[in-house]
Amino acid sequence: MGDGQPAARHAGASQTGQGRGPGRRQGRREGAGRVTLETVGFGVVATALLASSLAVVLTPNLFHAVLYLAVALVATGVVFLLLDQPFLFAVQLLLYAGGVVTIVVFAIMLTERLVGERITQTSRYLVNGALVAAAVFAGVVGFLIQAPAGAPRAAQTIDPTASIGRALVGPFAVTFELLGVLLVAALLGALYFARSEE
Repeated sequence: MGDGQPAARHAGASQTGQGRGPGRRQGRREGAGRVTLETVGFGVVATALLASSLAVVLTPNLFHAVLYLAVALVATGVVFLLLDQPFLFAVQLLLYAGGVVTIVVFAIMLTERLVGERITQTSRYLVNGALVAAAVFAGVVGFLIQAPAGAPRAAQTIDPTASIGRALVGPFAVTFELLGVLLVAALLGALYFARSEE
């Protein structure tokens, strides 16, 4: 009697596990095939990012190109937000979409002759740009094909704010300062050209 009860329990557990196994696998497969709201949102943001990026290089009006650049930078920030990186989202909006675009617009407004200037595009630049874009696209597709399926799990939780702060004051401190000097130089150059025109 004592030996029969554990065997019966083991047999029942194995039958129960066999009955639940295919159901669980089928549920996981159905869940993996569903289109979530996050996936739809990423598709919309990615489409806006690609469209605005193409508009930056294809529009003949310089001021309109800067506006499309602002849209592309905001869309990039939203991608960071969808990846659960709110700090990078805030930095993208404040530093790039807010700071860099504002400086570029300010520089264009200071040089009055650039406000209504239209960029002339030649077929040579279009062909070269198309070749470079095709090469980059092929490289990205090849990387995605060779990458293993599924997102890898993080080995440990890393604070992005702390890691970015350490990088800015550590190995990338000189690069960060050079970027600031470059922005100031661009602003001073715009002021110089504005005064020379007057």
